[in-house]
Amino acid sequence: MSAAKNTSRRRFLFGGVAVAGALVVGWGALPPRQRLRGALPLPLTGGALALNGWVGVAPDGGVTVAMPRSEMGQGVHTALPMLVAEELDVPLAAIRLVQAPLDKIFGNVAMLRDGLPFHPDDDGRLKAVAQWTVGKVARELGLVITGGSSSVKDAWGPMREAGATARAMLVAAAADQWRARAADCRTEDGFVIHADGRRLAYGALAAAAATARPGEVRLKTPREFRLIGRPQARRDTPSKVNGRAVFGIDVRPEGLLYAAVRMAPALGGAVAGVDANAVLTMPGVLRVVDFSAALGPHAGAGAGVAVVAKTWWQAKSAAQALPVRWTDGPHAGLSSAGVYAQFAALLDKQAGHAYHQSGDMDAVEGKVAGVAKTVSAEYRAPYLAHAAMEPVNCTAQLRDGKVYLWAPTQSPGFAVQAAAAAGGVDVADVVLQVTMLGGGFGRRLDVDMVAQCVAVARQCGGAPLQMIWTREDDTTHDVYRPAALARFVATLDAAGNVLGYDNKSASGSVSQQFFKRNLGLPEAGPDKTTAEGEFDMQYEFANQRIRHVIVDSAVPLGYWRSVGHSHNAFFKESFIDELAHAAGQDGVAFRRGLLKRHPRHLAVLDAAVARAGAAPEGRAHGVALHQSFGTIVAQVAEVSVEGKEIRVHRVVCAIDCGIAVNPNIIAQQAESGVVFGLSAALYGAVTLKDGKVEQTNFHDYPVARMNQAPIVETIIMPSAEHPEGMGEPATPPIAPAVANAVFTLTGKRLRSLPLTL
Repeated sequence: MSAAKNTSRRRFLFGGVAVAGALVVGWGALPPRQRLRGALPLPLTGGALALNGWVGVAPDGGVTVAMPRSEMGQGVHTALPMLVAEELDVPLAAIRLVQAPLDKIFGNVAMLRDGLPFHPDDDGRLKAVAQWTVGKVARELGLVITGGSSSVKDAWGPMREAGATARAMLVAAAADQWRARAADCRTEDGFVIHADGRRLAYGALAAAAATARPGEVRLKTPREFRLIGRPQARRDTPSKVNGRAVFGIDVRPEGLLYAAVRMAPALGGAVAGVDANAVLTMPGVLRVVDFSAALGPHAGAGAGVAVVAKTWWQAKSAAQALPVRWTDGPHAGLSSAGVYAQFAALLDKQAGHAYHQSGDMDAVEGKVAGVAKTVSAEYRAPYLAHAAMEPVNCTAQLRDGKVYLWAPTQSPGFAVQAAAAAGGVDVADVVLQVTMLGGGFGRRLDVDMVAQCVAVARQCGGAPLQMIWTREDDTTHDVYRPAALARFVATLDAAGNVLGYDNKSASGSVSQQFFKRNLGLPEAGPDKTTAEGEFDMQYEFANQRIRHVIVDSAVPLGYWRSVGHSHNAFFKESFIDELAHAAGQDGVAFRRGLLKRHPRHLAVLDAAVARAGAAPEGRAHGVALHQSFGTIVAQVAEVSVEGKEIRVHRVVCAIDCGIAVNPNIIAQQAESGVVFGLSAALYGAVTLKDGKVEQTNFHDYPVARMNQAPIVETIIMPSAEHPEGMGEPATPPIAPAVANAVFTLTGKRLRSLPLTL
């Protein structure tokens, strides 16, 4: 994968959006540019011919489809080709996937458009104009990224259009050959069929179709779907079972060398000195390389050195034995306690940015008559690591003026840029192969490991190099989910009605750091991810205000599965339960009373509660309702407490994600999201002492084991709405659902994550 990029233009365009909120210029009134035909050719083999930038057809009838998103367990290698197969009328098994080139038609428009800080209930003109404009800007940027639970949502239009257009071209070619009307032809299972029974296979029509005019292109209605909405087996499962799947760590180019790393233990630390001679005589060791200069500020991979050897074990052994002297840098005194103290101090002093406010601010501040009760609470959440099962890795080779790169990345475009910079070549001279990812969760949106690997490979005389981090490297050098502190104050009248609702929180900004690292943008302006899950709730409080204070972070921050929703849902849904208790109401009834104008949310809540039934003796149900990435999720957690142990036995998860493209994958993602979120809810915490991360491996950063995983029952609500995200929305509600159940069992309100008694 290679492409030429205009970096300065991209920075200008995106900078306008990030700082000004929307880039409203003359072309903003024009329709967005098409995403059907790109500037780069579709990589085809076997005599296949491209019918557009996404779809090619071979003489044997095989269909090639460009895949612009990374497969990291979320099922895009199944869900996305389903969209093309549906509109093209071919069996799903007939589709062969090829990695999409870095062409702007494959850029993720939906993810950037969804990053605007508008409330979901806002239907005003400003929101419409901003979304329209950002969609156009995103099309110009062409950032090829897998994230934000946006793959199906973004592909829903262009991939269906690509399939439908290819189908129309094939029909036009057949009609021309038969001297018939296209209206008298239909398609089925890879054939064009005339009303009189004549039929031609797509393969026989491919050459003529490549130059045919498609005529009218019509997308199917949901009633016409044959594939979409029906469970389909995962296309990537067989290769993962039989071992043929190639992840980043499986790449084996001829002559491969290996690198292990040592990185500064303190945040912002540097290499003070290295005694390379101490390990150069060890078996297989070839060289020691300082890669510090390849990395900018706030990268997960801090300053450090790599040991290159003939085998991974030789490299790892030598790296552990390598004498390195470090300088601790400016953050040597940083601690978790100090971070929370800073948050609290700034919340005391600063008003913060108001992401949403409505109604009477005097009522929000408790300055109205009729206040019978005031409820206040403070919640906190720690830093979290991603802890993907596949260790951080990258493989690179510098040969003949080019960089050849094999990477399990969520950001191919950023990976190419990082490789070009570290390798001293133009981006057009980087050839990238995106492998499968053994878990992403946002960690592989960052490309620090790519810059690190290429910088080391540059010193390897043209040999390919595979760099692998240990679990300890990964845990102590992540880009972490931000720690956060949130305060709530609400007033109620004598009848238990909420008169005013005020929420202010503090944390670092993931987006500011991420776009500075990868696009060189200034760290300025609001960041939706800091307050998402708080400001965009659907509870109908007449008087409410939700603010956030962004705090400069010395800790490298990154997108973590469900981002701000991951902790803000815990804050918000726990406090809603506190308000229900203060109002003398059941948590479900209280929520129902706040959803009178939100029938979809109410239906999801009711479905989960009905399926859950009554809790068995000795257990309690906790409920949480949350919307993220366009998807509404209600969860009922069945919990018991034995001594100090919180045990989750069963989770009912009701989901409204719009049209369900593949119900199997939705259920899988619901189960995955629950277990991922439960690991964080019960065990996850990254803590700092003396500027260093204290956790190193799964013994002190545990995840839920098989015997700790609950039964997850998924309810998929019927819908004809546009598909929304599904990779992340099941993660946020589990922590508050469990915490609310614990309160019912013990009377203790747990306001800090992880949940401990």
